[in-house]
Order: sequence, then C-alpha cells, then structure tokens
Amino acid sequence: MAFSLVFSNPSKSFSFPSCVHRHHVNIPRSAVLTNTWLSPPSSRFFSIPSPSPLPKPWSRSGGALKCSLPSRPEYIPNHIPDPNYVRIFDTTLRDGEQSPGATMTSNEKLVVARHLSRLGVDIIEAGFPASSPDDLDAVRSIAIEVGNQPVGEDGHVPVICGLARCNKKDIDAAWEAVRHAKKPRVHTFIATSEIHLQHKLRKTREEVVNIAREMVAYARSLGCQDIEFSPEDAGRSDREFLYHVLEEVIKAGATTLNIPDTVGYTLPSEFGKLIADIKANTPGIENAIISTHCQNDLGLATANTLAGAYAGARQLEVTVNGIGERAGNASLEEVVVAMKCRQELLGGLYTGINTKHIFMASKMVAEHTGLHVQPHKAIVGANAFAHESGIHQDGMLKHKGTYEIISPEDIGLSRSNESGIVLGKLSGRHALRSRLLEFGYDISGKELDDVFKRFKEVAEKKKRISDEDLEALISDEIFQPPVIWSLSELQATCGTLGLSTATVKLVSSDGEEKIACSIGTGPVDAAYKAIDSIVQVHAVLKEYAMNAVTEGIDAIATTRVVISGDDSYTSMHALTGETMRRTFSGSGASMDVVVSSVRAYISALNKMLGFVSAMRASKENTEKQNISH
Repeated sequence: MAFSLVFSNPSKSFSFPSCVHRHHVNIPRSAVLTNTWLSPPSSRFFSIPSPSPLPKPWSRSGGALKCSLPSRPEYIPNHIPDPNYVRIFDTTLRDGEQSPGATMTSNEKLVVARHLSRLGVDIIEAGFPASSPDDLDAVRSIAIEVGNQPVGEDGHVPVICGLARCNKKDIDAAWEAVRHAKKPRVHTFIATSEIHLQHKLRKTREEVVNIAREMVAYARSLGCQDIEFSPEDAGRSDREFLYHVLEEVIKAGATTLNIPDTVGYTLPSEFGKLIADIKANTPGIENAIISTHCQNDLGLATANTLAGAYAGARQLEVTVNGIGERAGNASLEEVVVAMKCRQELLGGLYTGINTKHIFMASKMVAEHTGLHVQPHKAIVGANAFAHESGIHQDGMLKHKGTYEIISPEDIGLSRSNESGIVLGKLSGRHALRSRLLEFGYDISGKELDDVFKRFKEVAEKKKRISDEDLEALISDEIFQPPVIWSLSELQATCGTLGLSTATVKLVSSDGEEKIACSIGTGPVDAAYKAIDSIVQVHAVLKEYAMNAVTEGIDAIATTRVVISGDDSYTSMHALTGETMRRTFSGSGASMDVVVSSVRAYISALNKMLGFVSAMRASKENTEKQNISH
C-alpha cells in the first residue's frame, strides 16, 4: 500500500512507496490536515494513509446521524482488500473478564459471544484456554457454535481467537479450543520492553526474539493459518528492537501484529507515530495487518486507538463498555461511533459493526459481569442522551442537532414510546412485550412469562411502571446464570428490640425444597446465613452494593454482590501467569431491600456452583479421554 500525506488543500497529495524503510518525512505542522489531538508535536512526523473515497455510512436527518451498513470485504488473514476497512477485535471475554469480579460462566460467555457476532465484530478473542479447563471448554463451545454460525444479511462468521503465551503448552491449548471454528486464530505474546525483559522475563533480547520466532512457527506447524503476535509493552520498547522482533515473526508466519500500549502510558501523538514508524520501518510489514491494543490508565485508550487507525492500523482491539485490567481498555462503542461520526476526518475509515446492537451488548456485558456502567459513560451511559439544563432542553425542542451529535436509536436505544402506552397493573403481555421491543429486548415464551409475572407483582404496588423499573426486572429475570437454587419464600424480622431473624425456603433445580432459619446482625446477614446452611458451600462476601432504580419510597432496589469461594476456584492470569482466586458476581431486584439482597446472593452462588459443576465435568471428560488413550 502507498502512503499519502494529506494537506489542508485537498487537491494536493504526495505518495511514497511502502517499501521505503527507516525514513521520516519532515512537513511543516501547519500543512498537515488539522487534527491537533492526533497530530504529533512539531519535532515528530509520521505519514498518513490516503484512503479512497467511500459512501458515508452515516447520514444526517433531523440533526442526528443515521446509520447504514457498508459491505464487509472478504476475510483474508494478512490482507484487507479494501484499505479503508478496519477490523474490530473484541476482547471482552478475555481481557475484559480480567476485571476483578467480572467472572462469567461458560454459558454467559456463549451468550455474549452470540451477541458480539450479531453486532458484527470481526474477531472475538474468546478467552485464555490455558488458564483453566473451564476456560478451554468455554472457548471451544464458542468456536463450535458462534464460529460456524452465519449471522446477518451478509452471512458474517467471526474469527474465533484464543490467547496463548509464547510456550507450546499454551499454544496447544489455544489451538485445541479454536480449531473447531471456521476461521480460527491463535494470539501469542511475549514482552519486549527493557523493564519487562530485566525484571519479569529475565531474558536477553536475543532469547526473546528466538522464543517469539519459534512459537509463531510452532503455531503455524499445528495447522493454524491465522496467527496474531503481540510484543507486550510495545509502547515502552526500543524501536529498533521492536522492528526486528516484528520482522522475525512475520517471516515465521504471523499474519497480524498487535501493538499494545500495555500500561496506557503513551499519548495519542506518540502512539500514532509508533504505528506509523512500524509501518515504515518493519521489513515485510506489507504481509501483515497492524493492530492496536490500548489500555486506559491515563484515560486515553480511545484517543490512542483512533490515532493508531489514523496512522495505518487496520485492526483495533476493544472491549464492550471499556472493561478490562486496571482502568480498562479502549471502549468498542466509543471507537466505533467516533469513527462513524468523524469519518471524513479519519480519511474514510469504516467498520462492519451494526451499531443498532451496541446498547444491548453494553447491557448484556454489564449484567453478566456485574460491572455496571457509570451514568456519564460516553455513548451507553444513562446520561448520554439526557438533557436537564433549560438551555439544552430549549435547543433540543427546536432542533435535536443542537445538542445531540448521534441519535440514540442508532445504538439501539429507544425511549420515545411512540405508541403512547403507559404500563400499569391493567397492562397485558402484548403491551409489555411492545415496550420491551422498544428497548431492544425481543423475548417470548417462558422468558416473557417470567418477566410478566414479576411485572404484575410490582404493578400491584406501584401505580405506574417506569422504564427504569422494567430494565431492573429484565436484568433480574433474563441476565441470570442457570438456576441451581431459586428463592421460594422469605420472612425476616429486625429492629431495636431483639435479634434479627430470617427464614428462607429455597428450591433446587430438581424441585427439592429446603428451609432454614438463622439469626444475624441484621435481616440481610441472617438471610445469608440461612442460605449458607442450605447450600453448604464456602462463600465469602467481598462486595455488597444497593441502589434505588428510581426516586420515591416505592422504588425498586437493585443489589450487586461479589463473592469468592475457597482456593479450588482459581484461574491463571494471562499476562503475569499468577494463580488468581476467582470471584463471582450476582445481581437482584425487588421493591423489598431484603428480597433484592437475597436474590443477588443466590445469583452469585448459582454462578459459583455452575463454575464448580463445569470444572468437575471437564475433569471427568479429561480422565475418560486419558483412559481411552
């Protein structure tokens, strides 16, 4: 591909062949396309790719941007036929799950993966198979189902990727997990920065180059034709050494080169220059795709990701809601919507994401991980399309474009209630389902029956059911792990005159009823102790939080808890290799704060017990396979 330097005068551009290496072109900053947050300081220069004009995937109507989907080019591991197309690599199920308390069950991962496919994600990094047998099974299930099931009008099938450190055991596990997919990929990595070489790996540069080259070649020898390599902490690595490592892994068969800003240290100008320098100075780079992976430690992950795309990266690694290690990752919704909103400034770059599924993806990930979205989060936060200021409201009433640059409908959020239906205790299933469809929840059958039952219970106590009430009920019914124990009855007493007591009746998945009574420092403590006596598993409450969904004394309360088990519930951290004790989150909702708390605790216990069951089944299958061999 050629490079073009785009000037303020659109009629003038100059191209340089991509085979030129280790050259920097000095151009006055004033002549470069004005984009100050992406442009490097005056002492640094990088070339900007010149894409061909494309139809804009957004059109403006009534002040807001409307979305239409461009065609997706054919998938070739080391080449993208359309130089303007940018692949979206989602790592919610791998890096996102490294957030404390964000553990998902295998079934929850499968549900999220299905929606990511519907969203139009190009590559799904489904997990770190070597971390535990359960994770390997989860990635394998995603590869078999999601990795072979076409979705959408274009029959899109995502690439299914598994992460592996640069060793044969990890790569074997990753390949075993993803090889069942139509488009399997192995993603392997090793650190290249001096601080990591000295203090973590304790290896020389030559040793690291040899390991990287050999392990990429090993993955290739297994039959994997799509291999991604990441030089961990590339943002702080020596440039010449980085070029050399990348050159060697390309020769060994790497098809994608992911450039991580592992600690979120770089500024957009630095990261853009890093990508441009790699593109200009790495021999063989024309035979691979450059990717970005930006952490958010300084709050710059989205900005750095866009700077990388602007400088030539054609794969962007992101997570839904920006979840991930420490301060998180680049946010999928922010990156994708920013690219569509400012496409002309980014040279016509586009993705294959269907933005109408963004809101549901955000909601699903928040509920399954237990990591709720902050109200002022861009694109998907509760306040993202809220206007309280009188001046803003006046402008919105006159023309939506005065204060909204995108339409909420374009991310799948509809709060207009155009039908004029007000839900209350006399509303039926059809009215409820109609309103849920406006939110993007297409449910029927038993799921609808369960939600409708809870809706009627609340409607008997509240005159009018708000949108927030409905969302709380939906979360408490749909976004729950498989039921092992469910709450049947609860009675609690508390006050200043005596000990708090609770009586709990639980029903197991096979219909067995068990009752227990307990005392505690409060009604919630007493109820949790009663549940523990029934379930008979060790659980430690790590976090407890409650919020009122709406204002008023009759508001629904939502509760989130995080629990941990004993030392047998562990997994391996992808980057450090350390064994981590797993935590499990749960959520519940009710107009009664004690019932809400109990529902959340049972949800977390069900998730933990489901994990134990999956681990046991995986171990038994492994033993059977060993015996048969």
